[in-house]
Amino acid sequence: MGIAADPLQWRIGLVGYGEVGRILAEDLRARGLRVVAYDRKLGGPDEAPLAEHAARHGVGLAGSHGALAAAADLIVSAVTASQAVNVAEACAPALRSGAWFLDFNSASPGAKIEAAGAIDGAGGRYVEGAVMTSIAPYRIRVPLLLGGAHAAEFAPQLATLGFDARMASEKLGVASATKMCRSVMIKGLEAMVIESFTAARAYGVEDQVLASLSETFPGIDWERQGSYFFQRVIQHGRRRAEEMEEAAQTVREIGLEPFSAAGTARRQAWVADLADAGLMGERDARRENWRLDADRIIDTLKKP
Repeated sequence: MGIAADPLQWRIGLVGYGEVGRILAEDLRARGLRVVAYDRKLGGPDEAPLAEHAARHGVGLAGSHGALAAAADLIVSAVTASQAVNVAEACAPALRSGAWFLDFNSASPGAKIEAAGAIDGAGGRYVEGAVMTSIAPYRIRVPLLLGGAHAAEFAPQLATLGFDARMASEKLGVASATKMCRSVMIKGLEAMVIESFTAARAYGVEDQVLASLSETFPGIDWERQGSYFFQRVIQHGRRRAEEMEEAAQTVREIGLEPFSAAGTARRQAWVADLADAGLMGERDARRENWRLDADRIIDTLKKP
């Protein structure tokens, strides 16, 4: 049985049922789409929240990559960056002929090309997607760059499903390079703010530092921005660290040593370790004052 011409008749398979997967599931179900999901947490001790969400929103749960791929007209891969190629390779053997595969992951151009080889080689149609900002505020309408030989054909079908996608290039890797190079700046700025503000707080010079930053960059509210950056890294540092490993690989693929990107990955992971150990307070709390989080970091540095 072939892929239906009308995207609204498709069955959507979501690989990865974390924050991104659940947002997409909710929005696709609200449009009446049939949705099935697979996550490696299913069948384990962390299954309950996923199963509860799926039951509440009418999302089917698959038992494996292969079971999901065999039933889906479109697979959306939304996993951690390090698993992007593994997911493509795991889905490929069971793909339906002509099935679409949208790679939502923050991976390097090289990883996207490798994943595309697995999907296209199995008779599927691979499209790379580069998510260009935080998903939560935009949900399914998050700005999305598409790339690859099938991207131009796929873009209007994604629009029918409710996505806000535009063509970047028929050449694989261009969309991802755009995303990764942006991340070197955005995630790097997060890491620099945490390092700078925490050190300034420890030396008692934070007011002077922020006043100087405000003079140099008058368009930025550094108090508010600092609190937001601490919040994002404490909440999502692990995922961001993996993305920055891919950003570092993106830089490395052109022959340039990724000093900044690699350092950012280490800082993001370091903060995630503190959060995992319960040393950063309530993880999901809204950060209104970055100083409280800086003080928590300073306290950990004083411990043997």
